[in-house]
Amino acid sequence: MKLSTKLTLFVTLSKLAIVLFFVLSLPYLVDIVVARYTDNVLLQQKTKVLQVISQEGIESYLDGQPSYGSYTLLKDEFIALVPVESNSKLDTIETAERFIEQDTSRYRVLSHTFKANNETFLLEIGRKTATISQYNRPFQRFALIVLLSLIFVTLIIDLFFTHYLIKPLNFIIKDKLVNQKFPFAKHQKPVKTSTSDFQYLDSSLMLLMEQITEAFEKEREFTANASHELMTPISILQNKIENLMEHNEVSDLIQQRLSEMLRTLNRLKKIVNSLLLISRIENEQFAKADTVNVKLLLEEVTEEISHRLEEQEITLELRFDNPVEIENVNHDLLFQLFYNLVNNAIRYNKPKGSIVISDGKTGGNYFVSVSDSGIGIPEEDVPFVFNRFKKANLAQTGGYGLGLSIVKSIANYHHIKIEVESKVNEGTTFLVIFP
Repeated sequence: MKLSTKLTLFVTLSKLAIVLFFVLSLPYLVDIVVARYTDNVLLQQKTKVLQVISQEGIESYLDGQPSYGSYTLLKDEFIALVPVESNSKLDTIETAERFIEQDTSRYRVLSHTFKANNETFLLEIGRKTATISQYNRPFQRFALIVLLSLIFVTLIIDLFFTHYLIKPLNFIIKDKLVNQKFPFAKHQKPVKTSTSDFQYLDSSLMLLMEQITEAFEKEREFTANASHELMTPISILQNKIENLMEHNEVSDLIQQRLSEMLRTLNRLKKIVNSLLLISRIENEQFAKADTVNVKLLLEEVTEEISHRLEEQEITLELRFDNPVEIENVNHDLLFQLFYNLVNNAIRYNKPKGSIVISDGKTGGNYFVSVSDSGIGIPEEDVPFVFNRFKKANLAQTGGYGLGLSIVKSIANYHHIKIEVESKVNEGTTFLVIFP
């Protein structure tokens, strides 16, 4: 999963979690807010009553009566003044029941004792809890709407900011990793970003790519030079051995030893030629200006290698249902690619085995499949079959480990993808997928 997707999911889920938590806790929060608001209103009313009493006296309420009581028409609020014992002392706000005109209701009641005219009075101011609660639901809906609006706005802002923040990382991945093909192009352009972490990542990748390219160039140059330089002494040794074998005084035993040396030298010469070919391919010294009919090309390969098939008594079948022509390729290199694949299919096949070469289309791409009924490749060796420095342990059949390396170099040069499927004692299939 991409980093941008993870961040988007995190931002979205975190906002949803906040909304869920708020929705669940909203009734309790509203109750607390409304209760505190009610208490503040009761305290303000108490202050006003006490101010009136201090300015106009307690008689302004009692009006000659021993106590005072008043309530609204719907009994939503009430105020009461009653005399109490002189030692009473009370200053509380609590929810309690009050009996008013044969009706018992629950009120939020403020109780406060004070002295006036050398008497102690109890002041009670109450608001009906049902009246208080009737505003809870509208308030909850309003609070929820406000919260959802804020969440939506902040979510959009977070998504845009997240996209803006990781945009340089997307450029780095696209420019330095996804769209790069080896060997890397020189003089890579740095990604424009003000984030120091991305700057460090980008510069580190560019440095690593330069080091890899430099190491590859040195290895490629060494392979080319070493292979070229080796051809001269090999040719000299070959001529000297051939001259020695022509002398009459050389005994049969020495002739045999010289013949073995000549075969070894020929194998060395083939290895050097293979390395030279790989070096030339990697240095792009071959033109890609040919148009090749794949079916005709495989028929050429089959004809060229038919003697090997007869020697091993192996049957080869061509099954081409979608023959196509491939443009902008090198005919000789593609011939070498398929020749090596078919040659390996013969070399590692079983006696009187079979080889099937077919074509088809997958994902909109044309492919050629080379399958054999041979000894197969161990699963742990499949990733290394194209590695020229680590030969897969196929069998003791005299292979040099460079045939498939040449195949891979040719495929890379033509941007061809090769996949391998193999099972021991069942056979191997090479899938050549053209771009």
